[in-house]
Amino acid sequence: MLRPFNRAAPHQKRDEARVISNSGREPAAPILPSSANQTAISSENGRVTDPIFKRADDSSDEAFYAAPRFVTHIDAGAIAAVTQLYREYLPEGGAILDLMASWVSHLPSEITYSSVTGLGMNAAELAANPRLTTQIVQNLNRDFILPLETASVDGACICVSVDYLTCPVQVLREVGRVLKNSAPLVITFSNRCFPTKVIAPWLSLDDAGRVELVKGFLEAAGNFASITTLNRSPQRGDPLYAVIGHAAERSTSST
Repeated sequence: MLRPFNRAAPHQKRDEARVISNSGREPAAPILPSSANQTAISSENGRVTDPIFKRADDSSDEAFYAAPRFVTHIDAGAIAAVTQLYREYLPEGGAILDLMASWVSHLPSEITYSSVTGLGMNAAELAANPRLTTQIVQNLNRDFILPLETASVDGACICVSVDYLTCPVQVLREVGRVLKNSAPLVITFSNRCFPTKVIAPWLSLDDAGRVELVKGFLEAAGNFASITTLNRSPQRGDPLYAVIGHAAERSTSST
């Protein structure tokens, strides 16, 4: 069930909907299909073909995200929880990758990083983000290869966006490639989304099921270790969940 979000936000009204958890029912089992591995990628455009990754609206992502949205997609309490996670896991002074970035990165204001690379869909949003030192406009659903060197990133984050990836395992495998040994990836999400643009299982799973689904993506990527799940939901307002993985150790010869 979806409930439209109708509270005004700064600059622009949010047009996401809240995904209501199916409390009282057994959570749907987040079983990854065979397309979770690299052998199920279409040779034409690199996109996963399994129906589980289909969306209600499979029209151009470039068109959908063409107009900048200078809004926050979760409330202040959930944002504070995201910032605290970054404070705990992303290394001070490190090179940070903000994947699926927008006009705000929610990084702790008191912490300095050597660089923050933001990869997102809208150039205007990225240009407005004061924390970014590098901006990359790229649709990961069309091209999931990251334009970064192997083992060049000290920490990465994906905030309230993982549910829009139609090839999530391949994207996360790429994140694992660019992360240095043991470097963290912090994935956070809530129960808000653009329902026509998220992958199909996101709408049928409850909150616990979504956590397990994202954890499954990281496990299927095959190059993450020490995967943990956290519930950092404030007492009131939007819930906030995190799945955190660390890049698996690789030999010197493979970096």
